[in-house]
Amino acid sequence: MRRRDFLKSAAILAGAPLSIPVLLERVLAQPRPSEIRQPFDYAWLKGHARSLACNAYRAQKSILPKSLAALDYDDYQAIRFRPDKALWADRDLDFQVQFFHPGPMFTESVRMHEVVDGEAREIAYHQAMFNFRKAGMNGGALPKDLGFAGFRVQFHTDWKADIAAFLGASYFRAVGSDHRQYGLSARGLAIDTGLEKGEEFPRFASFWFERPAKHSSRLSVYALMDSPSATGAYRFDIMPGATLTMDVDAAVYPRKTIERLGIAPLTSMYQHGENDRRMANDWRPEIHDSDGLSLLTGKGEWIWRPLVNPDGVRVNSYFDGNPRGFGLLQRDRNFDHYQDDGVYYERRPSLWVEPKVGANSGWGRGAVQLVELPAPDETYDNIVAYWSPADTAQPGQELLFSYRLHWGSKIPYSPTLAQVVSTRTGIGGIVGQKRQYFSWRFAVDFAGGELATLAKNVNVEPVISASRGGIEIASARPQAEINGYRAMFDIKPTDESLEPIDLRLYLRVGAQPLTETWIYQWTPPPVAERKY
Repeated sequence: MRRRDFLKSAAILAGAPLSIPVLLERVLAQPRPSEIRQPFDYAWLKGHARSLACNAYRAQKSILPKSLAALDYDDYQAIRFRPDKALWADRDLDFQVQFFHPGPMFTESVRMHEVVDGEAREIAYHQAMFNFRKAGMNGGALPKDLGFAGFRVQFHTDWKADIAAFLGASYFRAVGSDHRQYGLSARGLAIDTGLEKGEEFPRFASFWFERPAKHSSRLSVYALMDSPSATGAYRFDIMPGATLTMDVDAAVYPRKTIERLGIAPLTSMYQHGENDRRMANDWRPEIHDSDGLSLLTGKGEWIWRPLVNPDGVRVNSYFDGNPRGFGLLQRDRNFDHYQDDGVYYERRPSLWVEPKVGANSGWGRGAVQLVELPAPDETYDNIVAYWSPADTAQPGQELLFSYRLHWGSKIPYSPTLAQVVSTRTGIGGIVGQKRQYFSWRFAVDFAGGELATLAKNVNVEPVISASRGGIEIASARPQAEINGYRAMFDIKPTDESLEPIDLRLYLRVGAQPLTETWIYQWTPPPVAERKY
């Protein structure tokens, strides 16, 4: 399954509507887990995943009967889970779990289990859990062992709104209570993302839900991953809040050598924005779930990389040792910049990955890799970011990673330095003077930190570098409207190459940095298109 095909369907199932009207019918007996019990804990799950990795991968065949496979997109969306059938709906707990039905895009059965007092029992599929009336089909004619496609989680503060959803491959989403708005996704693992040979999509084949204690605000979910190249055991501790957090423990067991392994992968969408107008053919000024990649390096440097919608596949690697964090963020929270009163892009959550430092002292050497793909419209998720370890994954290894995911409008850590608040680009040169050659202008706004308190006579210097080409007309001046500064410069191509030019910028006073570091990758147009 291609990432784009999956996300076009999952955007509706798990993304857009957080509150779905459901026609409640006659209350049937609450479906219960089976009576077959098995001891369960995370250590058992890791052992099971390791054992599974010693055997050849066995692909699961489609479990869909013809009646489901023939459904069109709208009819499949009309299959609704009955809220009164949710896991723990009959118990006075702070969490409930609802399940997604298999369908044309989700043809593989995912097994679900409840864990109570260290014992797991499988949750049996039953047609009575779903309302098929609007889908125009008879649910009673479906196989009794059909199974589920995924699940969604609700919290007691609003039983009609999701806080998280896991659906398709190893994709999942979550929201903070500040906006209750889905946006970008996370995944359990990325394999060979951005390589010409094609990407592999591991899948979560089974889940276990540990019944929470009464009034507990933490839900523990376990997952078994299975894939041609690797297996994995995962634990997710989900904690709702204004910023929802997930503590993730991952144990990965390669079946074979993996050329490019992606840990804590994030997937988002960027069509166009103020810095990249290549696909700006829509009436809305900006369309994106995230507008930049933020990095906090192992040495403590804050970096901001605005996203673009390129005309070809781009892969950038930001090498580091023991990174302190990275994330795809939606910094622009101004409705006027989007003008979309249907999906409200300004409310989309940011997602920050915080590696946990333990006995192994972090994640070691590697790189945060950013993959940008061309996207014709907003139904395509075209941005991926993940941590890629320096050492190639080999069969027989146990690869352990622990990290915390932060979902919300604010990330847990912010630099004391000023941050980039906007990036704009356009034709270079001096207005009113005839241009003699082609150049491209960059205007980068910084706000926060000490910028608002600087004396007017302080010499703020823009520190700019480029991998090639010439830097011209550089300046930095106060911007009262944002209580910050605007840095501007032109880049002049000095050759005919179409290879991207890497740009780097920050502001300083003397030897003291005032801002985080802005980095950008700009591709010069063909010589014939360098009009001025």
